[in-house]
Parts: sequence; structure tokens; C-alpha cells
Amino acid sequence: MSGYQTPSSNTRHSDGSDTESQSEMNMLPWHFARRPLFFTLVAASALAGIMIMAEIMRPNGTTLLEKILLVLFAISFSWIAVSFWSAVIGFILQMFKLDPYSLKRQAIFTTDQPLATRTAVIMPIYNEQTQRVIAGFESTIRSVAATGDIAHFDFFLLSDTRKADIADAELGAWKGLQQRLGNLGEQVFYRRREHNTERKVGNLKDFCQRWGSQYEHMLVMDADSVMTGECIVKLAKAMQANPNAGLIQTVPIPVRQHTFFGRFLQFAAVLYSPMLATGLAFWQTNAANYWGHNAILRTRVFMAHCGLPHLDGKAPFGGDILSHDFVEAALMRRAGWDVLLWADLDGSYEEVPSNILDYATRDRRWVQGNIQHLGLLGAKGLHPVSRMHFLCGALAYISSLIWMLMISLSTIDAIGRSLNQDVYFSGPQLFPDWQVARVELISWLLYMTIGLLILPKALGLIVALVHRREAFGGAATLLKGALLESFTAFLIAPVMMVFHAYFVICVFIGRSVSWEAQNREGYMISWKQATQRTIVASMVAMLWGAVTWYFSPAFFWWMTPVLVGLILAPALVRYTSSPKLGVMLRERNVFIIPAEAQEVTALTQVTDVLANEPTSYPQALVPALPQEVWRDMPVQRFDTFDGKLALAQRDI
Repeated sequence: MSGYQTPSSNTRHSDGSDTESQSEMNMLPWHFARRPLFFTLVAASALAGIMIMAEIMRPNGTTLLEKILLVLFAISFSWIAVSFWSAVIGFILQMFKLDPYSLKRQAIFTTDQPLATRTAVIMPIYNEQTQRVIAGFESTIRSVAATGDIAHFDFFLLSDTRKADIADAELGAWKGLQQRLGNLGEQVFYRRREHNTERKVGNLKDFCQRWGSQYEHMLVMDADSVMTGECIVKLAKAMQANPNAGLIQTVPIPVRQHTFFGRFLQFAAVLYSPMLATGLAFWQTNAANYWGHNAILRTRVFMAHCGLPHLDGKAPFGGDILSHDFVEAALMRRAGWDVLLWADLDGSYEEVPSNILDYATRDRRWVQGNIQHLGLLGAKGLHPVSRMHFLCGALAYISSLIWMLMISLSTIDAIGRSLNQDVYFSGPQLFPDWQVARVELISWLLYMTIGLLILPKALGLIVALVHRREAFGGAATLLKGALLESFTAFLIAPVMMVFHAYFVICVFIGRSVSWEAQNREGYMISWKQATQRTIVASMVAMLWGAVTWYFSPAFFWWMTPVLVGLILAPALVRYTSSPKLGVMLRERNVFIIPAEAQEVTALTQVTDVLANEPTSYPQALVPALPQEVWRDMPVQRFDTFDGKLALAQRDI
């Protein structure tokens, strides 16, 4: 059988520890050197930055405040280094068109054999906009039908909707969908749970226990997902050809955005994400992550190893596991199954929030879920890379609080030094305390930090200019979009930093979050909304800037990139939410993405269905469901793990 095969890949001990045997990665070049090489690069660059920072502080004596700053700097700088080197490796591989696993032009994911397995395509939904859900679901079904392989797929819309009016609309819309699909409707099913226990985790568990055993694979979509039939069939064939793969994750590309902010997000994602994902695949190898949707899973593996427990204690570390996808990937990997990232597979799409406030609301849920993972870092038997996923996922948001603390403490330190700059004798002493400014080191550290943050964007742009410029509408169009994207990111970054820092604080003081459906449609934020959510940050920034200017003018200029974004926050929130501005840029060929430069049938079908879908539906009966074959889904434990038992279960 062709493909990337690593059967019986892990040697595990009874205590749950994980030892990668030589057979696991022996098909991948440099399999022993990849992670050591990557983490050596990360450690070297992080250590260089930390040593420079320490040397800048040393000559004048290091205060307690500066020691705290150094620790915060070390954490944030190390986290940035991980992203930087992932991007650099991805850049090299994409420039030479090398597969991140094989390091050859030929990818490890082979899809040349006829499909012989059955896959359930499932879309869990919760209080979503009915028209958009049905449009995306129908488009995906028709796209799979167009491949000629639809006999190998069934489709399930799994509703957890609690609102009666939306539930009625779903039934009515389902009836209309069945009428339009005709014979295809025999492979399409709708199920609504009466009791939505355990949120999305419980929704998937219910499906698996009732019908999962009838399918070799299940492909999980989100409520805003659209996937082409070619993409889905390739994923099913790749799973069929790779018997040790427990999960293959695609890179969902945002599409169908009309507001300025939405188009900014989708342009940035399609420009930079494939390169970063390629770098991640290189060093993560078979311990990649799961992002919860647009991925295919081996059903029996998921059922055997991904039953999630209710965690003891209170939030943020207790209760239901919110960001379940990271944990499910870690549990699959713990049991010896490969979790892979297919970085360059086309046809995997999603939608993103259309404005800053909705984007922040979505992140508020993710902040709590990702911080909860810190409590699982000590779970038995986890692969080291899985633990790193937990840590980096939490740091992605905690770093905002760290940066805000660093800026605040740096301001206090700068003002303090300014007030004491003429004090040369702090006590009985013969010689004065001369203030030493290591200007050359400060400049080096500044350039290094800017390089780590900005260079990945430049590398992503270079790859696109060399290999994908026509997909973005040409070099000139691509450059216009990249320049505006960088400027917009520069302005928005301080606003998101404040939002994320506030969310992290809320999580740690025990303020939980409700898990509601997100608003997926574009609309103009009112001045009232924009001001209510940002006025405190804007006023503090004004006061902050005035005080800094008065006491330490030199430091004030270093602060301007942060202050400008915060002071302009209400206007940024409002005007970036403008659909008119987004459409105007689209007409002027700014923020053009490949899915717009070249028509994607699956996406145009979504638009066509939405144009003809009614806004109200007649009452309909609850549809029939396929025959159930019940299989229990055992709950996993984190305090113990029997590696030998996991290996023994592989062939069952």
C-alpha cells in the first residue's frame, strides 16, 4: 500500500512514557534531527535576546522591577522565536516546493488508489443562522457528488440548537434541502439533541456512539465551513492509504468576507498561514495539532481514545474541557496514532468574524479554553510536542498580558530613572553612580525583536510573489494588499493586546464565559458600541501618553506605536467593520485572495443558495435517522495511562 505508513510506531512503557522507536519516523529524512535542530534555533535566538536584555540592565544595577521585566521578556521573546523559526523553515520549504514531511517535491499524502472506505461528513451546529448553515452544507454535498465518489460518504447535520424558533427553521430548511437534493438526500441526515450536555464534545460523542462504528472515518466541519469535494475525497483517500494516521488536519482558509476587517483577516490568513503551517509540519511531524474542524479522523481511534472527562475543580482549570480539539489530538498521539497536518491541501474554507468586537468575543471563549490546558500539562503519557501545543496555545493569549505588563513596568522604570537622573550619590560613598546607557545593545535588541516580528510577513510575501502572485491578482495587487495589511495590523495590535490581557485576567479570577454562537454576518458597528467597548483603554492611553511625555519624552516616542492604536480604538472598531469600505477595496483590487481571483464552484454555490433560500420556513416533521449501532465511548484519564494496553488495542 502506498502512502506514509508507520505501523506499530511507538514503544510505550507501563508508566505511560513515550519513546519514539526508530521505525516511527524512518521514512522521513532527518527524522532524528528535526526537533533538536528546531529547538536549538529557538533556544539560541531566545538566549541571545535575553542576554542582551540582561546586559542592558546590568551596568546601572538591576532593580526588582527590572528583574520582573527580564522574566516577562524571556517568556514572550521565546514564544516569538518559536513562531519565527517555524515561518523561516516554512519559507525555505515553500520556496523550493518541498513537502515538509518527505523534504522532496513528492508529498507523502498519496491519493491515487480508488476509495474503498466510508466516511461520515458531520457538521455540529448550535443556534446558528439557518440559511448560512444550509447553504454551506448543501454546497459541500453537491461538490462531493461532482467527484463521482459520493457513494462513500454520508452527511450529518448535528444540531444542538436550544432556541425554539431556530430549531423550527432548521426543520423547515431541512425539508427544502431534501427536496432540492432529490436522490442525494438519501445520504443526508439531520439530528437535533433534546439535551445538549457537554456542548460540542457531547454532540460528537452522541454521533459516535450511535452511528460512528459504521464509518471508518469522520470528517468534522464547523457551522461556517465549506469544503470542496476534491479536498474531501483526497482526505479520505489519504486516511485510507495511511493506516497509522489517526487524524489529518487541513489549513482552513477564510473566505466570503465583505467588511474591511473581514477582508483584512482573510487576506492575511491566505498569505501567511500556508507557509507557517508548512514549517509547523516539518518539526511537529506526526504530533501535529487539531483545530476542531476541517479535519478527517479515524472514527474507531477517536472513539477509543478521545472520550473527555469532566475536570475536577472550578474554572479556569475545572469543569468541561472547552477547547477539546487540542486535547483530542494529544490523546490520539498518546495512544500511538499519527496526527498529521496537510499544509498545502486546497479546498478547505471557513469564515471569520467580520469586525473587531466579534473577533474579540470569539477569542474570549478560546482564551478560557486554552488557559485550561495549562492544568493538563502534567497529564500522564502525553507526547512532549502535545504538551508544547498546550503551552503555546495558552501563551498565544497570555503573551498579551505579558506585553502589557512589560510596557507598563517599562514606563514606570523610565519615569523613575528620569526623576533620578541627576542623583549621583544615593548614600555615603566616595564615587558617584554614573548612569550608563548601552545604546548599541538597545539598538541591537530592537532590531532583533522587529526582525522576529516582521520578517515572517516579508517571507510570506516573497513566497507569494514568486509562486502565487497570479492567484492574488498579480504582483501589484499583492503588494498593495500586503502593505495595507501590515499597516492595519500595526494599528489593531494594541487594541487586541488590551482585549486579550483583560480576558486572561478574567479567566484567572474565575469569571467564566458562556459558549454562544458567533455572529458571522458583516455589519457596521455603531459609535455607541465601539465607544462602550474601547473608551476606557482609549482614555488610559491618552493619560499614559501625557504623563510619559511630561516625565520622559524620549521614552514617549518608543510608546507611540502602542498609544496611537489605543487612542484611535473607537474609530478603528467602527470603520474597520464597514461593509462599504470592504466592497470599495474589493472593487479596487485590494485584499484580493485566490478564491476571488479564480472562481471556486463550492463557494459560488453558497452564494447562489443564500440568494434563493427563504427567510422563513413552513413547519416540518422530524426526519428519519439511519439505524443505530451503539458503541460506548470510554472516558479517558489524565492521572494514569497504560501504554501497553493502548498498543494492544490498535489491532482490535
